[in-house]
Parts: sequence; structure tokens; C-alpha cells
Amino acid sequence: MAAKVLISDALSRAAVQIFKDRGMEVEFQPGLGKDKDKLAALIEGFDGLAIRSATKVSAKILERASRLKVIGRAGIGVDNVDIAAATAKGIIVMNTPFGNSITTAEHAITLMLALARQIPQADLSTQAGKWEKNRFMGVEITAKTLGVIGCGNIGTIVADRAIGLRMKVIAYDPFLSPERALHLGVEKVELAELFRRADFITLHAPLTDMTRNIIDARSLAAMKKDVRIVNCARGGLVDEVALRAALDSGQVAGAAFDVFVEEPATANPLFGHPNVVCTPHLGAATMEAQENVALQIAEQMSDYLLRGAITNAVNFPSISAEEAPRLTPYIALAEKLGSFAGQLTESGVSKVQISYEGMVAQMNTKALTSAALAGFLRPMLQDVNVVSAAIVAKDRGIVVEETTRDGNRDYESLMTVAVVNEHQSRWVSGTVFADGRPRIVNIKGIRMDAEFAPSMIYITNLDKPGFIGRFSSTLGEAGINIATFHVGRDMPGGQAIALIAVDGEVPAQVLASVQALPQVQRAKPLKF
Repeated sequence: MAAKVLISDALSRAAVQIFKDRGMEVEFQPGLGKDKDKLAALIEGFDGLAIRSATKVSAKILERASRLKVIGRAGIGVDNVDIAAATAKGIIVMNTPFGNSITTAEHAITLMLALARQIPQADLSTQAGKWEKNRFMGVEITAKTLGVIGCGNIGTIVADRAIGLRMKVIAYDPFLSPERALHLGVEKVELAELFRRADFITLHAPLTDMTRNIIDARSLAAMKKDVRIVNCARGGLVDEVALRAALDSGQVAGAAFDVFVEEPATANPLFGHPNVVCTPHLGAATMEAQENVALQIAEQMSDYLLRGAITNAVNFPSISAEEAPRLTPYIALAEKLGSFAGQLTESGVSKVQISYEGMVAQMNTKALTSAALAGFLRPMLQDVNVVSAAIVAKDRGIVVEETTRDGNRDYESLMTVAVVNEHQSRWVSGTVFADGRPRIVNIKGIRMDAEFAPSMIYITNLDKPGFIGRFSSTLGEAGINIATFHVGRDMPGGQAIALIAVDGEVPAQVLASVQALPQVQRAKPLKF
């Protein structure tokens, strides 16, 4: 059955055609996003939802989205999507973080120049028939210091353009390395120094708990007098009330804002001030940017729905279209190894250690680790998926460690999941052979070669004669057919493990009979 995609905001016809050309059914309803009730009623029948900023994807809407696999936001901001609710349901949320980078950077530079020369105010005055040449005294930007807060993709472009305008650029970004700063031609500084030195400040950071009101009354007071501030990033990065007070006092010479705490901004503390320039969130509003992000999100969503490729997801590691087919059997292996460990874990877990050896260590291990965690947590928590697993583990204080090693002497690829609790460490290893089927090859140091089956029994016992016969008779008398029987031991007469695939579920009374057999230490049913 063809995948179905709902487009609830305005997207270009070329983007719609991409979905159709790749064999998908498309329902194009621009403007639907403004009708929450209608969207909630429609969403149930779709695999993908393509949106811009108008559609608000709430938890209530997602409750109805039983089939939804991916939400694609044509643009960078995803604050109109309930990420936590989508993640909990295993829905990938994608955006297009680079499709409008140049456009947004250019808008920031444009606002800075408009602010420096009071272009909007002078335009209004001149068109009103006035000739107030002496009123609009501007400042040059040449040789001035521009402070860039957030030197990611957009901030980097702004810095490059500013350097071309012969400005000196200083940047604050905790993730900017000294080497990268040198390559960009910017000086990396701490935030306090940026406030102290900058003539102009431009913000290009996401809105988080750490960055909310990063410019507040205290930082405004610490800035150079007559500083000018530009915000084309996110409303909430600047305390608007405090900024208005600083503008009124003359501490800040001017401000140019494209984004606001509340949008649409029909009223705002900054409105009406003579030294403020405002635009209605136009950062991405160019023909080129709108077309770019629409085409990009259509390609990304199609790649995921058709091939399993994940690009620019905000809640899951990326998987390229080229690596998706090769990764698929290892994702299955990771999830099953995690499930094996999870079904055998009965007490508090402090740590999950996942190691990759050989060829698999060169793959996308972040995605594999998510799959292993989902498999591990699901037996205990049920409603866990590969998208939500990492967050669920973190919320429960489970430490996740991932290690890689280039080679393994026995297997081309080997994956091991180890679980540490208050009593012991338990681990299981597996691989994928040429047939593409995941299998277990080692349990707690005991070699094994067993494929996974829907219903299995795991047994630990003492290696004594007669066990296999008694066990087989017990299942035979209960009418349970054995599909495969795999055994291993650490030494003759020592600890042994049996992993048996059976047809159908094992009733509790049969499992109790197995547990009562001589030499059996533990009998546990497993489902995969």
C-alpha cells in the first residue's frame, strides 16, 4: 500500500510533485493547519505530515495519529510541534535547518544596516513630505565590532558577511572550537567580554532553558553604551521589557527585531520606540528559501517513508539513504539483543553498555544504540520505541555507554549488550551472517549459535547427563513442539545454557515443570 502524506500548510507545487513522482498519495490542503479539529479528524489515515509554521501539532492531535511515522517541517523552527509527544509515539520529526540559512543571515545583515542608518524612519519621514536630513544621523559599520551570539550555520554566514563589510567579529558559542574560530576569521570570547566590547550584537542561538533571556537587564547594563542589538533568531532570547527600558534610558542606541516572544506580535514593548526596527518574522521569507525548504522536506520525508533514510531529524540520529539497507539487519540485531537482556533483567539497572566490533563499528552506531535501548526497555515499560528510548533511559537514570573497536578475531561484526544492576553484570553478543539473519553467538561467555524466534525458552542449568531428555519429554507431554534446540557450556560438568525455540507460547504450569527439573537453575520464556 502506498504511503499517504498530508500537507497542511502552503508548499510549492514542485514539492507536492516530488511526493507524487515517488509513488505516494498526497492530500494537499494548505490552510488546514489553522483548523485544529479538522486536522485531528483527518490525521489518522496518514503516514506523513508536511507543515510550515502555521500548523500546530499538539499532543491531542498526535493521539489520533495512529499511523503517522514522520512530521516534516519546511523550515528550521519546530516549536509548533510537541516533540515529546511525537517522540513517545515513535514519530520522526524532521526540519530543514540549512534551507533558509543564507536568507536569514542576509536579513540580519539588512536589519543591522537599516538600524545603523535609520532607513525605515527616514523613509517614512521623506515620503511624508519632510526633509529631515539632520535628524537621521547614522553610524558607519566599517571597523565596528560585531558580537555574534551563536556561531552555528546562520551565525557563521553572518560573520562571513560582516567580515566582508570590514567589521571586526567576535563570537560567543560554547561549541565553537578555537580552530574553527581561527578558520572563520572570528575571535572566540566569553559572553561577558562580548557584551563589554561589541558595538553591534546579533543573536543566532536556539531558544532553550540556557539561552532564554540571555540578554536581560543585567547584561544590558554591562554592554557598551550606544550598542545596537539585532535578533533574527528566536523570540525570548532577549527580555523585551528590559530592552525597552535600556532604549528609553539611552544605554542601547537601537534594536532591530524580526522575532518576538509572542507571535503574531500585534502588541509588544518594543513597538513605537523611535530607535526600533521591526519586521514580521521575515528571516526565511524569500522566494528562494521557501522553495528550497519545501523541496528539501519533500525529499527527506520521501526518503524516510520509502527507504528508511533519516535526515535532519530533531529526535533521532540521521541515517543516510545509502547506509539504510546495510544498517537494517543490524538494527534488528540490536533491538533483539536489547530485548533478550531486558527480558532477563528483574532488578534495578544502573548502566547499559553497548559495544561494536569489526565492520559494525564503522556503521551508524547512534541509531543502533537507540534500537538496542528500545529493545531493552520495552519488556519493562512497554510503550518505548527507537525514537524515545534514549530519553526514557536518561529519565530513569540509566547510564548508557557506547564503545567501538575496529576488529574482532572471530566475527566480521560483533555487537554486545551488557546490563549492570545492583547484583551482577549480564551480557549477550550477536552478529549478522551473510543470510542477513540476526543471531546470538555468546551469552555470558558461553558460545552459542542461535537464531531468534517468536517464542523461546532460556534455561541455565548444571551440565549433567539427562537434562535434554527430561526437558524434551516435559514439553512433549504438554504438546509443545520444539523448533530448534541450542546448548552451550563453559566447561564439562560446569554451567550450561539452553536456548530453545518452540511453537506457540509456553503455559505457566509447563514452565514450572521445567523449573522443577534436576539441575535447572532458571527457566525464562522469551518473546521476540
